[in-house]
Amino acid sequence: MVSRPLRSARFLAALAVAGCVLAPLPAASDPAAPAPAPVPGAAAPPRTVSAWLPYWDREAAYRSALDHAAQLHTVSPFWYQAKAAGKVEPHSGAEDQKVIDGLHRAGIKVVPTVMETLPRGALASVVTDPRDRATHIETLLGIVRGHAYDGLDLDYESIAITSDAEYAKVRDGYATLVTDLCHRLHELRKSCVVTVSPKTAGTGRVWDYRRLGAAADRLRVMAYNLHSAEGTPGPLSTPAWYDEILRNATAEVPRDKLEMGLPAYGWDWAVGSRERARHVTSREAEALRAKVGAAYRIDPASSTPHFTYRDGGTERTVWYQDARGTAAHLPVVRRHGVRNTALWALGFEDPALWAELAKP
Repeated sequence: MVSRPLRSARFLAALAVAGCVLAPLPAASDPAAPAPAPVPGAAAPPRTVSAWLPYWDREAAYRSALDHAAQLHTVSPFWYQAKAAGKVEPHSGAEDQKVIDGLHRAGIKVVPTVMETLPRGALASVVTDPRDRATHIETLLGIVRGHAYDGLDLDYESIAITSDAEYAKVRDGYATLVTDLCHRLHELRKSCVVTVSPKTAGTGRVWDYRRLGAAADRLRVMAYNLHSAEGTPGPLSTPAWYDEILRNATAEVPRDKLEMGLPAYGWDWAVGSRERARHVTSREAEALRAKVGAAYRIDPASSTPHFTYRDGGTERTVWYQDARGTAAHLPVVRRHGVRNTALWALGFEDPALWAELAKP
């Protein structure tokens, strides 16, 4: 069994006919200004769905993408990791031509994700040093030029926990990196997607949402991991948390550029222990619940399913997200006028989720 990498904010746990590209969104007269609020009583525009494709479960994720091609506009294979300014390496199984061609034939754009595995200090140097930044941009562009991709999704999460002493410098350097990269991608008629963690009263200050939103075609907010693998048990997200995230995001980023990241996974904690929780997909969590004979329960405050069971002498508790829970969260997203969603991740999801995403 492949060991699953886990993302700090979204990954604790990443299209028409082949050769087509996603043109940049038309620029607003003031692209940094927030889009107008939704008009009461107006017909809601259809929801859009993009999704990440995990490399460690490529076949199941690929099948899910093809099964739901009518709803997916973009798939981001989680395929690359930046290790230095001039070094971006593929994960195991990345660059699978069958997947690229198959998604294109299904009318889905392919915008692979580049994450990073640099220490925080090294990443800070890459984004703040002009020479390193230019080298890194050329390295990223080489990936796009070398494959039939429709753009790139940049997912550099380590900067989210940059130290107090340097966060402002790193924030500005990363925004400059993204601005320059997006400009170069647009020259190639490729799309530029940036994945960020939520900005709330206590988190996300390192992300310059206004500059990132102005430069990128899509800003994906990883709206999950409110309770993480290293923390105490609880829901991955709540409607109240979504409300806070979106109040902040829509104040700085045009609504049509925002993609709200939705979880299709959960965590299995040992009650009272400080050990890291086990990652479970939504499908695995529901199968486990049935296996141990636990009742299906929804937490009323968070609209999140959860259950408790015993594993030998250990009491364990699982919180995860399924179609019913997501359905209770989506009205908050719609209320803020955001219609774009991004699923973490293909192959993880409750099969009933797609019907909920298809609803207005």
